[in-house]
Amino acid sequence: FSSLDSMWTNFRSIQFEAGARGQEEVKFNEVTVYLVERKMGSSRRSFLTSLARSKGFRVEYVLSDEVTHVVAEDNRAGALWAWLRGSGLRDVSRLQVLDISWFTDSMREGRPVTVETRHCIPDTSSTVTECSPPTAAANVSQYACLRRTTTENHNKIFTDVLEELAENSEFNESKGPCLAFRRAASVLKSLPSAVHCLGAIQGLPCLGEHTKAVMEEILIFGRSFKVEEVQSDERYQALKLFTSVFGVGPKTAEKWYRRGLRSLKEILAEPNIQLNRMQRAGFLYYRDISKAVSKAEAKALSSIIEETAHWIAPDSILALTGGFRRGKEYGHDVDFLLTMPEMGKEEGLLLRVIDRLRDQGILLYCEHQDSTFDMSKLPSHRFEAMDHFEKCFLILRLEEGQVEGDGGLQKDPGESRGWRAVRVDLVAPPVDRYAFVLLGWTGSRQFERDLRRFASKERGMCLDNHALYDKTKKLFLPATSEEDIFAHLGLEYVEPWQRNA
Repeated sequence: FSSLDSMWTNFRSIQFEAGARGQEEVKFNEVTVYLVERKMGSSRRSFLTSLARSKGFRVEYVLSDEVTHVVAEDNRAGALWAWLRGSGLRDVSRLQVLDISWFTDSMREGRPVTVETRHCIPDTSSTVTECSPPTAAANVSQYACLRRTTTENHNKIFTDVLEELAENSEFNESKGPCLAFRRAASVLKSLPSAVHCLGAIQGLPCLGEHTKAVMEEILIFGRSFKVEEVQSDERYQALKLFTSVFGVGPKTAEKWYRRGLRSLKEILAEPNIQLNRMQRAGFLYYRDISKAVSKAEAKALSSIIEETAHWIAPDSILALTGGFRRGKEYGHDVDFLLTMPEMGKEEGLLLRVIDRLRDQGILLYCEHQDSTFDMSKLPSHRFEAMDHFEKCFLILRLEEGQVEGDGGLQKDPGESRGWRAVRVDLVAPPVDRYAFVLLGWTGSRQFERDLRRFASKERGMCLDNHALYDKTKKLFLPATSEEDIFAHLGLEYVEPWQRNA
């Protein structure tokens, strides 16, 4: 056979012949094979077991001390060996732990081939290279603003789980565990290579015992039983679903859950629920705005809004912020800053842009908020999730012909409609606050949280989307760029694409 895939075509005839002959004769008594089901899957494992037995191999379904050759497919070495060491075998060092390539070669030859280096999955978990921190622990700061984090995440297997546990803690109003899981995920995202064993995270900040226990479970079993328990929880499922609707927060979601509601259809059918205007729009356009927005779609929206703003004010300034400024390929909405180069000239601009979008027939929903910004009330020592600048939350109609590049418009397969609804936020600060707002709206959330924490704890300053205040000198520090803000804090400038904390 040239490959395992071609072997599949002969499986039925092999099964028939095996059934006709009864129990296959074991030809190679010195070899007992165990096939690791993880990644391989149960049906593929059954097929390969039957194939090997038809050729005279002894293959066991249960890992025991009789096994001589363990065969795995696409398993990480560290996790595989950690699982073997915890399996209760007397001596795992005697095992031949092999890649599927040894099995393929053996099936082709009809006999156990000699084990070569290329076949082996070495136990590297105890070596300095594998088990030392991916980068020196002393160089990894507790502050995300002192780490450079790109979109390339080498530890997604851990961070996805930790972020889901953080979300569940947020639903439970457990602020401490929520922040702890998010900080741990942020540290792991910044590492330059994958973690293959617990020894590799010794000395790294923000990784508590709960986080380490979750990571150990993933390393051994390839999964987190804790997060699977969370995912199967009815309350978590309902709150996650409800908060996916534009305009629905955790408190509203909890209220609906306590009323016995479990689906979006049940909410819409409940006569006693009075949806506000934003929530009605969220349900009306749910199918579209629950889908990810692509970089090509964000670019198309940027062109539309910039053209609209320049038609009104040719010298207006528009900046794409959020995850797309950080280099992400997809996001859940698109955020922009809009201002004028002269103080005060931004007043009224946002409303005129909204009117123009409405005239163009692409404004599906708009909630406008006037500015409540008052410099005399700063500095504010209490963090607020939203700044006080004029802003609007929009849903815009994006036509298929307006999106260039690969993929085009993000829509369901087979959908004939040539447009989709997209969530857009527009913020209009005065130009002297522009640098602070640009920094704040670029994110990521953890980067911004740690930047504010660093400013307070390490520099004695207050930082938010409005200003930077030196509490020692009792004065506001001016900034015309993000670089100025980093300089005031005594930090090296971190590029937007390195802020994916």
